[in-house]
Amino acid sequence: MEDTNAATLKPGRLLQQFPSHVDSTDITLTARTLCEILTRSSPTAIETALSSTGISPSTDLVCEVLKYCYHYPSSAVKFFRWAGQQGTKHSTPAWNLMVDLLGKNQLFDPMWDAVRSMKQEGVLSITTFVSIFGSYCNVGRFEEAVMSFNVMDRYGVEKDVIAVNSLLSAICNEDNQTARAVEFFEKVKAKIPVDGDTFAILLEGWEKEGNVAEATRTFGEMVISVGWSPQNMSAYDTFLNTLVSGSQVDEAIKFLQLMKKNNCFPGLRFFSTALVILIKQNNPHNAIALWDTMVGNGLVPNLTMYNTMIGLLCDNDDLDNAIRLLDQMPFNGVFADSLTYNMIFKCLIKSKKVREVSNFFREMIKNEWQPTHSNCAMAISMLFQGYDPEAAIEIWNYATENNITPLDASANALLLGLCNLGRFSDLRRYADEVLDRRLSIYESTMEDLKKTSYKEGRAARDKFDSLSRRWKAR
Repeated sequence: MEDTNAATLKPGRLLQQFPSHVDSTDITLTARTLCEILTRSSPTAIETALSSTGISPSTDLVCEVLKYCYHYPSSAVKFFRWAGQQGTKHSTPAWNLMVDLLGKNQLFDPMWDAVRSMKQEGVLSITTFVSIFGSYCNVGRFEEAVMSFNVMDRYGVEKDVIAVNSLLSAICNEDNQTARAVEFFEKVKAKIPVDGDTFAILLEGWEKEGNVAEATRTFGEMVISVGWSPQNMSAYDTFLNTLVSGSQVDEAIKFLQLMKKNNCFPGLRFFSTALVILIKQNNPHNAIALWDTMVGNGLVPNLTMYNTMIGLLCDNDDLDNAIRLLDQMPFNGVFADSLTYNMIFKCLIKSKKVREVSNFFREMIKNEWQPTHSNCAMAISMLFQGYDPEAAIEIWNYATENNITPLDASANALLLGLCNLGRFSDLRRYADEVLDRRLSIYESTMEDLKKTSYKEGRAARDKFDSLSRRWKAR
């Protein structure tokens, strides 16, 4: 191999992904010592400094040092050469690391020198070329990557489907290059039999680019070329996710039915991912359609999926479906938790469903799930507005008995509700309880109580004045 000069290095954009020995906590002491020499010694003194350590480099040690030398390719080459001069026969992994290190630093001429040396040593393999594909594609040199594929057989490495897939993957890993990958695919598919992984890679590329039309075309060719197989489920999931992301859930459901007929119905992983996509889109209509397809085909969602779905429905005031899912849970062996109940409870409150709020509250506590303090306060306020003070007081009593803190917001909602209904005797009694509990009655609440009480006549005014004196003295 030719020497390389670190001073002229133009690092690849992925170079920062490779740690140095300084960043590592699991490097051996011997490897750290050698790395220190490689990074601190002048280029002309490196081999002398290495020899002075008395270290005999094993094949494992050579690999360990090279892993931490991606930032110092010139020194890595000197170390590699020095280790060989000490009698170490370099292993295949060490050669592959050297090729990768040079490629990731865009030192392609020395990289090919290493490849030719590997051929002479008889240690070339597909792994070497996978690295070369990645190094060229990382820096947008796709034609050279394809050229590398084309010359593989000259180096005694078979151009098989693994090589095809490796190059396709390297191309598709780069942004907006799936069309280029397809161009290569079209040229080789008649010469080299492809497999399900080939199409999975292309489908992942189209998914990343959001290209529904091309994903559909690729999927159709996949079915024709390799048929249906549960082994290709990841490719099917990718295609379906592309449809869902592209707001084509109806099409996704049609393909789901087709997959079911061919014994390739996807599992929960796809549906979990699809639901996340639809939640980000705030699309409850499509989400419930997909959900019903999933459950209708025998898949059992877990609690997280139920809560995610119920949360989306409640955020969009779809109470009917939210409660339907809640009722469905026990039949699937899934049991609602505090989050499930509180999301629905909050939605009922926001929708001002007076009778349903009180009934749902009783169902919650019967199942030993407490409402949150904020839901208690909102429910008390809404129930007074809906002329159901008994239910509001029931929630207040439950909150105090079960110490659902903080209680201040609930207390103020209770006092305002009693005042607005003209229940001044109850108001004074509960106000005393609130103050006894050292809870805060807000100034805004006192102002509202004063306005209403003074309008009601002397008796109400006297009760307020008495309360006001105690409130000010607290």
